[in-house]
Amino acid sequence: MGIAVNTVPEIQFEGVEMKYSTANAEVLALQQISMDIAQGEFVSLLGPSGCGKTTLLRLMADLIQPTAGEVKVAGKSAREARQAQKYGIVFQSPVLYEWRKVKSNITLPLELMGVKKNLREEKAARLLELVGLKGFEDKYPWQLSGGMQQRVAIARALAMEPEILLMDEPFSALDEFTRERLNEELLAIWSEVKNTVVFVTHSIPESIFLSDRVFVLSPHPGRLSAVVDIPLPRPRTPEMRGSAEFFELIARIRGSFEGV
Repeated sequence: MGIAVNTVPEIQFEGVEMKYSTANAEVLALQQISMDIAQGEFVSLLGPSGCGKTTLLRLMADLIQPTAGEVKVAGKSAREARQAQKYGIVFQSPVLYEWRKVKSNITLPLELMGVKKNLREEKAARLLELVGLKGFEDKYPWQLSGGMQQRVAIARALAMEPEILLMDEPFSALDEFTRERLNEELLAIWSEVKNTVVFVTHSIPESIFLSDRVFVLSPHPGRLSAVVDIPLPRPRTPEMRGSAEFFELIARIRGSFEGV
């Protein structure tokens, strides 16, 4: 069973559409998306390249606005949620400042908010331990592996204690062994922080291993093809990836794509 979640939706999409204007015509990126994500839930947005996964994430974060429909976060607009700093975002690339050491990369959001130095130091120490980087605080990003750099990015996203963590294919550039290990580490972090996580991926096994539910998007234009519950018990273990139930879920999700 997944974790117990609040029945009040943390994120709501109602009839959301997204169109982009090009030189020749309007392009429909998302079509009639309606979905709810519960508080404290870990969900994945899964689909092929170009299906609108990142667009959905950007709509949640109020980085763009829908051309139709409505996005709500805890009953308020996405803009109000952004202004209330409810989000932390982890991108596909770590986007770290090469001239800042690990600790000062993590504390950057706190500095921008005017948090006192001693409080920043305390928060950084806790986050470094949480993401398994204690002892690396004085290293520069170029001295770290790709996986370690992404852990710094996760720590930075958690610095403001966001209610919602948005993750846009954060492990896609890593080798499979590192990716699987970071999946396990991410779940360990989430079990401590207990926030809502929306994770974008095009990997079916990754979405199953991480999530309470998987939202499957069809190829362009993006439509919600299926919502698949993941009944695997928590905590998740590496052995689950080889279980019959895991492979059954892979087959079920593959069959849920429109046109399959």
